[in-house]
Amino acid sequence: MSIVLGENRYGKAETRLVRVSRDGDTHSLIDFTVGVALSGDLAATHLTGDNAGVLPTDTMKNTVYAFAKEHGAGEPEEFALLLARHFVTSQPQVRAARVSVESFGWERLGPHSFQRRGDHTRTAVVTVTVEQTEVISGVTGLTLLNSTASEFHGFVRDKYTTLPETTDRILATAVDARWRHLTDDADWAKSFEGALDALIKGFVNTYSHSLQQTLFSMGSHVLRTRDEIAEIRLVLPNKHHYLADLSPFDLTNDNEVFIAGDRPYGLIEGTVTRDDVPEALTAWYQ
Repeated sequence: MSIVLGENRYGKAETRLVRVSRDGDTHSLIDFTVGVALSGDLAATHLTGDNAGVLPTDTMKNTVYAFAKEHGAGEPEEFALLLARHFVTSQPQVRAARVSVESFGWERLGPHSFQRRGDHTRTAVVTVTVEQTEVISGVTGLTLLNSTASEFHGFVRDKYTTLPETTDRILATAVDARWRHLTDDADWAKSFEGALDALIKGFVNTYSHSLQQTLFSMGSHVLRTRDEIAEIRLVLPNKHHYLADLSPFDLTNDNEVFIAGDRPYGLIEGTVTRDDVPEALTAWYQ
């Protein structure tokens, strides 16, 4: 039996970056968490401990901060592209760079005052190789709820099934979505806001017979309205709401009082794609 080194990469995780842009008395704020991962001709450090090809992860962290000063942070996709291209072009042993960015929003309260926005987190993942570039944008923690217009019935039943069928239920989820762009050159801010708006409208305007149906409707709405997006991957936890039993108090619960369940929960995952898009550069579905 022979033992060989498989796929590998290394990098700097969760570099926290806050960039203040000062335009007179009016400031703007960028708040990123940046991850860098490099792969390429790096077997020697694993096999023999030879670090001749290893760019220190501390250097990656320093590069994030230096680039924020030299280039500004801008949109998360734009910043990730700058970093990834730098590592591939400046390090001959590096064949691919993957840069991920979590972007935390702040609402302006005044010229230099801000309040952290907590309703969702914007994400971007850029992979640059010597041959190709791939940009994946996304959002996490987008919590949505329909108080009606949702049913669930006609499902498989076996001896362990106790769930009653329903024709009127609360449908709630916390959206984790990632979408792959057809090019590496877009109006990133406009694209993100458009995709986010399409996701929300797809949820709001779908009469749901299953969360799976809602997932496909949301993804389809994004692709119909955003020509620059090739495909979208959605992960939707089913945030269960159970009717509270008010009968001990001689009260009727007419779909008004609910227990918000924590766990366990259903988890629905799927990809909605155009039928003519190029193959993904990375196994980004995972």
